[in-house]
Amino acid sequence: MLQVSESTRMWEHAKTSAEHGDVVWSPVKSLWYTAHLLIGFIGGALFFSWSALAVFIVLTGTTVCLGHSLGMHRRLIHKSYQCPLWLEQVFVYCGVLVGMAGPMGMVYQHDLRDWAQRKKHCHAFLRHGESFLTDAWYQLHCELKLDDPPVLKIEPRIRDNRVYQFMEATWMQQQLPLALILFVLGGLPWVVWGISARITISLTGHWMVGYFAHNKGELDWHIDDVAVQGYNVPFVGVLTMGESWHNNHHAYPESARLGIKTDQVDPGWWVLSVLIKLRLVWNAKLPDDLVSRGTEVSPQATASHFNYL
Repeated sequence: MLQVSESTRMWEHAKTSAEHGDVVWSPVKSLWYTAHLLIGFIGGALFFSWSALAVFIVLTGTTVCLGHSLGMHRRLIHKSYQCPLWLEQVFVYCGVLVGMAGPMGMVYQHDLRDWAQRKKHCHAFLRHGESFLTDAWYQLHCELKLDDPPVLKIEPRIRDNRVYQFMEATWMQQQLPLALILFVLGGLPWVVWGISARITISLTGHWMVGYFAHNKGELDWHIDDVAVQGYNVPFVGVLTMGESWHNNHHAYPESARLGIKTDQVDPGWWVLSVLIKLRLVWNAKLPDDLVSRGTEVSPQATASHFNYL
């Protein structure tokens, strides 16, 4: 009989385990990443222009901030703020353009890892527990097949939304309309840098931050009886739009603000603050509104060095 776990979308039975399973090569995932990697590096060198670089920077920042951070993570997954459905769908579409997965796929990837990391023990794949290079292979080219996985039950508001169903079915193809627009405006350089180079850096960056943020860094809160701690990675706070304050996120998963302290830069929260003033966003959850999952640690216990490799 299935029962709900601490992660409300994951349901488990008596034999469900986060520990046992096999890491297998995922042809679609691997070929998708490898193709964009080769096109981005080789094509990026052959078709470089300053305008293409500018397109790369603007589109990467926009899709990561509005799409991955605000749309997929803070809104769709954690429901950390409220907004009109049309704005949520715009943000989620930007998240699809990151090139990682569709809406349902992102929810599954996140909630499976979150569910597993809350256990006392979980598979190394789910806690970034292998060496740097092995974890790169795992996360960018493989998938984990648990022997007894939990069952994901996405709420009807997302599951039955036809816009999200369409995005899920066509998330790879959603790069094509953008590629056509970029080709018309700037030719092949804009396509190579605005599509493949952007997808490559976004996927690689997502994996690297995930690896760093689950191994060693700054620790302000300690979560008891879990398989892995989350760590803050300060030097990429701006580049990740605030997502690298991962120790904060483990302590306050539903918080719309990830950079809790005044010196913790959180561009995603800056954008939300503007939208709140424009009355396009409301009921944003903050740490003061929530109960921490962790115990605050002393400054002396904070690991401030970064020995990842």
